[in-house]
Parts: sequence; structure tokens; C-alpha cells
Amino acid sequence: MRCAVVGGGINGVMSAWALARRGHAVDLYERGELMSETSSASTKLIHGGLRYLEHGAFRLVRESLHERSAWLAAAPHLVKPLEITVPIYRWSRRPAWLVRCGLLLYDALAGRAKLAPHKTLCLDQTLQKYPELRSDGLCGAFTFLDAQMDDYALGMWAAVEAARSGVKMHTGTPVRAISADGEVCVDGSARKCDVVVNVAGPWAEELLKQSGISARHGLDLVRGSHLLLAIPAKHAFLVEVPEEERFCFLLPFRGDTLVGTTEVRQELDRPIRCSEEERSYLLSVYNRYLRPEATPTEIVRTFSGLRPLVRSHRLASRATREYAIERNGHTITVFGGKWTTARALAERVAAIAEQLGPVNC
Repeated sequence: MRCAVVGGGINGVMSAWALARRGHAVDLYERGELMSETSSASTKLIHGGLRYLEHGAFRLVRESLHERSAWLAAAPHLVKPLEITVPIYRWSRRPAWLVRCGLLLYDALAGRAKLAPHKTLCLDQTLQKYPELRSDGLCGAFTFLDAQMDDYALGMWAAVEAARSGVKMHTGTPVRAISADGEVCVDGSARKCDVVVNVAGPWAEELLKQSGISARHGLDLVRGSHLLLAIPAKHAFLVEVPEEERFCFLLPFRGDTLVGTTEVRQELDRPIRCSEEERSYLLSVYNRYLRPEATPTEIVRTFSGLRPLVRSHRLASRATREYAIERNGHTITVFGGKWTTARALAERVAAIAEQLGPVNC
């Protein structure tokens, strides 16, 4: 079949690769450069999503944990196991027993894909292992394993592999419209395909609207911002945001400390950048847990991505991280999608595409 994939983020690249591996002719169209938007502005983790368990996303967590193992096996030079610590304080919203139950479930959902069982640390063990943690009110901690990556490097590795499998990459090539009968409008002309995969991330819904195609699903666009602090980090932490239900990560990354992320709804036409409020917010989270205190002068870089979440809840923090795949004739649209589950999503997209078959059948 002749397949067109619209979007050069990780989900687009993986979808194109999956189709090419099945023997189809694939053209991928990206309006800018590959991996230049949301896919290179993540928290740099390949993980199951421990915090998603609170919202009952058991299927997604199980899939993510198994996909974590797939990434570790496929690109061990770019994906490495990372020990993450959850400190427990007297003022924590989640008591130790609840966190332990979540970690037991996390281990169970991983099954054979489990990297190692979680561990419980008493107060003395926690203070000895993590002298940078603020000790006032500290009760102990839990540790578990996930994985860390460089999102841009890993995405470009996947793009190279996809190209080797036969995918033709067209960067700097915006798609103006698509049609349910398999047409893609590029450079003012329509190109006929058997299947069009609209996996344009935050722009997927807008492309459907421009094309006059109605959809059952919608997107919530949520900005996630991060800080890089010029502070060497020896350990990775998952911490509660004070006075909120949310979590943030404090991670080592390239010799600095990565702090993220925020969740701020925004419109598609607004600049995707970290606001002053977000800078202060993330810096305050860091200073609540770690010492010595960080100052704004230690912020070496900020970056933000616009995450396309399937519209599901008025609070961005509770919106589902599940993805949805919708078919309109010979067009397939992906709503949502996490970095970790890009391979699994791509296999589903390819399977649906093959069910459609060529347009002239």
C-alpha cells in the first residue's frame, strides 16, 4: 500500500517505521524538522507512569511498563535504567502505606518486564543515602526503577532506522489538508495514497478541521515546562507538589538537574514557552525538597512542549494519558500518545491500516 504519515514526532516516526517494516511504501511529512516540537521537550523518561495508577489507568501503565523493556532492549546505548526515589514527609498528602501499595501494584503490572522490585528505606537509611534531601519532617522513602533517555537522540535513532526500512522523510513540508479517501494536499497539489495517518500531535485535531473531517475525539492542549539547573544531581526524585495533588520530577540530566513538569492549558496559536510563573513554580518545588537552595541565576535553560491529551477532564492533571485511534474512511487519526508507548501505538496504527487495504480494492 501507499501510505502517508503526517507528523515527524516520535509517534509519527514509529508509525511510519511500523508500516515500512510490513512492506508498505511510506512517505512521512513534517512541517518543520523531525523531533523538533513536543517529542524533544519531554521529561526524558521511558516509564510506566506510577502516578497514573491513582486514576485507574491500569491498562496504560501495564503497556508502558512492557514498552519500557522494549526500548531498553532496542536501544540500550540511549535508554538506561534509572533509580527514582519517592521521599515521604509528615506533611505528604499520600501516606507511606498508600505509596507502598502503588509500588506493589506497579511491580505486579510489570510482571516479567520488572527491572527490580521497589525498596523501602527507613529514616536513617534515607538521610544517609540522600544528604541533599531536606530533613525537617522526613519519615523515610521508597525507591523503584524506571528508565531515562535523551528524547531527541532516541527519536532521531528511530528516524534513521525508519529511513533504512524505506520510509521517505519530507521535512519542511507542511500538509495543508487530508481527505477521507486518501488524499494529502502538499505544496498546493493533492497526492493520492491508500492510507493517510494523521499523527500530528497537538496539530492533529486542527488538521482534521482544516480538512472538513469531523471527529468523535478532541484534544486538550497542555503545556509542560521544565527547568535545567546548573546543579549536579546524584539522585532522581519523584516528589509531591506542595499543596497540590500533582507530582514533579527532580532528575540528573547531562550533569545538571532537570525539574519538571508543569501542566498549563493553552491555545494552539500561543507561543510554547516557559512562563515566569512556571519558572518560579518549578524552582519552589525544587527548594521545598533539596538543599542548598537554588536561585534563578542557576537556571541555565527552560524548555516546553505542548502535549496533546485526549479531552477527558476539566483538570489537566486528571486528564487521561491514554491515546485514541480514530478512522475516517482511509484516514487514521491519533489523539494523544505518550513517548513510552510510541512503538505499541504504531503497531496498532499499522494493523488498522492493513485492515483498510488499498483504495482501489
